[in-house]
Amino acid sequence: MGPDSSVVDLVAVRRWMDARGLGEGPIEQVVAMTGGTQNVMLRFDRAGRSYVLRRGPEHLRKHSNASIMRECRVLEALGGTPVPHPSFIAACEDPGVLGGAVFYLMEPVEGFNAGVELPSPHADEPSLRHRMGLEMARSLAALAGVDHEAAGLTGFGKPDGFLERQVGRWLGELATYDDLEGYPGPQIGDVHGVARWLEERLPERFTPGILHGDYHASNVMFSRTGPEVAAIVDWEMSTIGDPLLDLGWLLATWNLPGGSADFGGKLMEAGGIATQTELVEAYAAAGGDRRDLDRMDWYVVLACFKLGVILEGTHARACAGLAPVEVGDRLHDAAVRLLGRAQSVIDG
Repeated sequence: MGPDSSVVDLVAVRRWMDARGLGEGPIEQVVAMTGGTQNVMLRFDRAGRSYVLRRGPEHLRKHSNASIMRECRVLEALGGTPVPHPSFIAACEDPGVLGGAVFYLMEPVEGFNAGVELPSPHADEPSLRHRMGLEMARSLAALAGVDHEAAGLTGFGKPDGFLERQVGRWLGELATYDDLEGYPGPQIGDVHGVARWLEERLPERFTPGILHGDYHASNVMFSRTGPEVAAIVDWEMSTIGDPLLDLGWLLATWNLPGGSADFGGKLMEAGGIATQTELVEAYAAAGGDRRDLDRMDWYVVLACFKLGVILEGTHARACAGLAPVEVGDRLHDAAVRLLGRAQSVIDG
């Protein structure tokens, strides 16, 4: 995605920034940013300050603008917390400014995505790669420790019944794929057997908190000089729920057998990474022990189940000609492997 004025009208952005006192003069050094998201992101400079603009995809989906506004709200709420995140600057809630898309501005993050690159010194030092995973777990514990109500996120999600809703919600989503022409059905493993296992072992209670919703090694930016997480990114699936699902998501996607191209590929390929047990221990030591970590197998299985259903949706759309076939095939393969990991956990 290039900095196409038909996608991002920089003249309109400049006028909007003028009205809010965000610099003056021309917008310069415009660079399209790439990553795992279909959302449009541009980095640019104005009056000596750098910005990143984020909006929905070129062809907006039904909930694109709502997702962008949710990202704005959670990023603004995280200001002043120990959670590494992109610093929020301002949001444009008026879709008329940018041809139907809302957008927001944030500070650039100086770091790298280990899913697509692994620069020195990280590529050269296994001990550094080992610590990267531990820092991911510690950052996640910091997020789980944020009082969401004190941060202004009351009503951001519906924590009551959050865990009870998950299996039915995602089985329902899976069933909708049958409406897509050419889709042969969910050939991703014993998804209904996994669903029954989850429902039979549902945790009785949990402490609500902020849930990132898609926490894996390709959704963080790492420091270029050390193992630290520079920022957790891509908050479009965030809500208020059970934060242990984020830890389960990290474990579900961590060094997934058969390849982890979509979940921190370069880091996983290089090896020398922490074990899943070490990730849980680091999470606990950083404050996550305030939660019941004895049920982590359940959360890993739920994460595999939910993410597998989500990824299979792209495969179903590809079968109907609504998404690239190669992407659909790749994500279908990932869904199969996620359900396989879930079954392995179930089988002990």
